[in-house]
Amino acid sequence: MADPEAALVMTAATTVVAAMATSAWQSVRDGAVRLFRRAGDDHRRSALTQLDEDAALVSRSEDAARARQALAAAWELRLADLIRRHPEVRDELRDFAEQAAAASARSERAWVQTNVARDGGRVFAAQGGDVVVHHTPPQRTEPPSPGSDG
Repeated sequence: MADPEAALVMTAATTVVAAMATSAWQSVRDGAVRLFRRAGDDHRRSALTQLDEDAALVSRSEDAARARQALAAAWELRLADLIRRHPEVRDELRDFAEQAAAASARSERAWVQTNVARDGGRVFAAQGGDVVVHHTPPQRTEPPSPGSDG
């Protein structure tokens, strides 16, 4: 395998395992499965099963970074074998690696929100959603005094 091709395979493999157990996983997983469709249904199903098992392993791992590192080498071998047997997948692999990296980067964004309520104030806050507040006046706990309007 030529050096640029080896770099491509390594990048794609690393991107696949980096997305495991993140919000980008589903789209990266689907893209990876599509790569294996040229190898036939059996290989596609096998890749799908392996992806799901590996993602579950990362999710269960106490050290997800270590699990991903260990799995990257296996995915590098699988993708290298795919390109060796189906060289026409090379450009599709390149596109996949770019799209998967972009999807992973979007999922890694961190949002920070600081809300402060002081002196009996209230804060109603949300990120990526809505907050609906229905204000109702407080219930009276004592009966009104005679001669009052309330």
